[in-house]
Amino acid sequence: MNSIKYFLQFFIISIFFIIFKIIGLKFASNISSKIVSLIGPFFRSKKLIENNIRKAIPNLDSKELKKIVNNMWGNYGRILSEYVFIKDFRESKSENIIQVEGQEILDQIKKDKEPVIFISGHFNNFELMAMHIEKSGINLAAIYRPLNNKFLNFVMEKIRESYICKKQIKKGISGTKQLLSFFKNGTSIALMIDQRVSQGIRSNFFKHEAYTTTIPAQFVKKFKCKVVPIYIQRIKDVNFKISVSKPLEYSEDESIASITLDLNNLLEKMILKNPEQWIWSHNRWK
Repeated sequence: MNSIKYFLQFFIISIFFIIFKIIGLKFASNISSKIVSLIGPFFRSKKLIENNIRKAIPNLDSKELKKIVNNMWGNYGRILSEYVFIKDFRESKSENIIQVEGQEILDQIKKDKEPVIFISGHFNNFELMAMHIEKSGINLAAIYRPLNNKFLNFVMEKIRESYICKKQIKKGISGTKQLLSFFKNGTSIALMIDQRVSQGIRSNFFKHEAYTTTIPAQFVKKFKCKVVPIYIQRIKDVNFKISVSKPLEYSEDESIASITLDLNNLLEKMILKNPEQWIWSHNRWK
């Protein structure tokens, strides 16, 4: 039954992708935003999303809460349509499409040829961050979680490998081994630290314990490497701003738990900049 369901999903999304390509990026982004805003709530628990938001921002009134939820779904829709145009984002030389704050930091990392750990979360069109890092000439590998839908996953993997980041690492035990191999050979790593993981530690996230990846902290302890936070926000429609922060260095006295907590605190600040541009539908505090 799952195969039939997944194929139908793949078929419907493929039709939308063809339509998006015909009507162009701006129209596709706007239309997809409206469509997903309408149908999205039928595919994810409204209660879960609202509880997640209230855990993080407890003093919201109902109007503000509704705005965050509606705009989150709209952003989901924009991201969906923008996969069709990833190649155009990659090849674009216009600074109006993707503004970059901290490009000099990326240039220095490229010059130093010392691998770092880039960390971020599922903000906005998060795929554009790894794309821009690699486009800046940095040897990069990105960790991703394969989609449950094997038909869609095949397409997404091809898009990611062709236009986002050539070195893709599947989340999991085999991926961790590959991760170590890449890093030891001078490849920087990009990963999202905002998803719930089965292999991690419980760390405070918005004053509630949540299972959190310890990969960045483990690499800091093992290789004494730097951690580079990176954030993306949608300025308007299909215009973005990527902010690259100064590399973080931790002392030998820092534990894996304290480094992980510090990165969670940093992630919280990123989320609160634009709460409606983060994906609240994950069961983060399960």
